[in-house]
Amino acid sequence: MQDVSSLVAQAREGRPRAVARLISLVEGASPQLREVMAALAPLAGNAYVVGLTGSPGVGKSTSTSALVTAYRKQGKRVGVLAVDPSSPFSGGALLGDRVRMSEHASDPGVYIRSMATRGHLGGLAWAAPQAIRVLDAAGCDVILVETVGVGQSEVEIASQADTSVVLLAPGMGDGIQAAKAGILEIGDVYVVNKADRDGADATARELNHMLGLGEARAPGDWRPPIVKTVAARGEGVDEVVEALEKHRAWMEERGVLAERRLARAAHEVETIAVTALRERIGDLHGDRHLGALAERIVAGELDPYRAADELVAGLTNN
Repeated sequence: MQDVSSLVAQAREGRPRAVARLISLVEGASPQLREVMAALAPLAGNAYVVGLTGSPGVGKSTSTSALVTAYRKQGKRVGVLAVDPSSPFSGGALLGDRVRMSEHASDPGVYIRSMATRGHLGGLAWAAPQAIRVLDAAGCDVILVETVGVGQSEVEIASQADTSVVLLAPGMGDGIQAAKAGILEIGDVYVVNKADRDGADATARELNHMLGLGEARAPGDWRPPIVKTVAARGEGVDEVVEALEKHRAWMEERGVLAERRLARAAHEVETIAVTALRERIGDLHGDRHLGALAERIVAGELDPYRAADELVAGLTNN
């Protein structure tokens, strides 16, 4: 068993090994997870969480690395959660953090962690909210959460980040995908990366047009800016940071930041509760009561909804 209070104290001092152990406890759903979360609760809530998402190949990792460089120039401590697809064999992340952002691996002001989705949909790992809390409590000023390449429904990052950045690239049909995928609804800042390629201006114009076709905005509402970058050369990255800071200031002024964080906490509690209920229901698979309900459904004596009501009633009474 780990000494949680000692690990938390070391993480607060910026020791990467302690941070790594805490996140490992989270990922592994350790029996000490509740103790870890209780210890971190009063220490978290100060970091600015930025989510980066977009289709595969738009340069998310390169853009994340460039943002790390920009924030480090400002003297800020940065945490990175890079969520990767899972290996079908080991269940671990297919790509490694040090391979992706090796130039920051030796910087004591940067903590980078690759996390596997482990089959969780939405572009994030199931343990991402708790891992974000670990980095927050460890003193990170900014936490960058890079999702796996999103498809038409994998937009969960919007519920986990203070600000969501959607990356696109010219020549990839991203404008059409954005219209289909609902990505226009989650972006607070849009970045057209690889802007040195042909078609970058056209992609930005098309995106601007689509944003104009979206919901009517009242005076003072946030209109997502479109920033063109060449992240591999660091071009336009300062403009992205400026757009992020403007969005943060707007949210703080309007109370939106507090609302988003409240919604995030509520979603996390709901997820934990639903997971606990699923586990309890799973324990009933061999139970006679569940089997009896199934037999009555097959016999036409009971409909599935009434059976579910009986099952829930049985869970709450136990």
